[in-house]
Amino acid sequence: MQQGPSTSLRFARDDEQAERTAEILKKIRTLEIKTRGLVETAFAGDYHSVFKGRGMNFEDVREYQPGDEIRAIDWNVTARMGNAFVKKFTEERELTVMLVVDVSASGNFGSTTQSKRELAAEVACLLAFSAIRNNDKVGLVLFTDRVELFIPPKKGRSHTLRLIREILFFKPQGRGTEPALALDYLNNIVTRRAVVFFISDFQAPDFSQALAVSGRRHDFMAIHIHDERERSLPNVGLITLEDAESGDQIEINTADRTTRARLTDLIEARNSELSRVFRRNHIDAIALQTGKDYLPPLRAFFKQRERRLATR
Repeated sequence: MQQGPSTSLRFARDDEQAERTAEILKKIRTLEIKTRGLVETAFAGDYHSVFKGRGMNFEDVREYQPGDEIRAIDWNVTARMGNAFVKKFTEERELTVMLVVDVSASGNFGSTTQSKRELAAEVACLLAFSAIRNNDKVGLVLFTDRVELFIPPKKGRSHTLRLIREILFFKPQGRGTEPALALDYLNNIVTRRAVVFFISDFQAPDFSQALAVSGRRHDFMAIHIHDERERSLPNVGLITLEDAESGDQIEINTADRTTRARLTDLIEARNSELSRVFRRNHIDAIALQTGKDYLPPLRAFFKQRERRLATR
């Protein structure tokens, strides 16, 4: 039987789809192996020590030993048994972790072999597997200038892999960045206190009011993803820059030292204002750069946070 052009075209598309699916699965698997290895060897202890459970659960009683707290004595069991017994408690570990990830068009930029969105996905993967290893639930919000996707918190490896697939390959409808919309949505949909990792390049209009509400309601951390070329331009002569979100273009002469310095000053002023917003709202924040190892600064951030929380 002879195949027509439409049949051949369909088979070609099926082959392309199969190749695309294989590439996606390979990328997810590679990312899983890398981040799970980091969790097992280096990061899990940092995560566990920083994020405590919601409280303590009664587990059992045991005989009193010298040095035990008098307040821990179970007087009912003590009276019944004739010897002193104390209550044993275990930490209620289960937390709800929310990954709120910016998938706007500016995240596709990367001057190295890694885009900002790829770095965001890798960091989110590390945090997700750390949470799962500690028996916590993980949920996801993807946003641009709208809320693109919400996945309710759940446990398990397959759930975590779905989150990573969406962060890496989800095709958003919007191109801009509106963190305030994502934060308002988060505050409405997650009613109990959660651990929130907000991952973005923060190239966005003011969102301080929504951030203030989220900071009071949740254990909130901001992860600022940036690229070196967003902070300083090389001397490469006349170039055209395009805003990935608006499509606006501007032609500048990078050979002009004054132009390069003015651009650097503008970016530093914007980042300084962002830092002030975080400090004013008591938000812990860390900046991570594409093409650089994110684990050392992330671990240092967690260690510093642990020490600070221990002094409260």
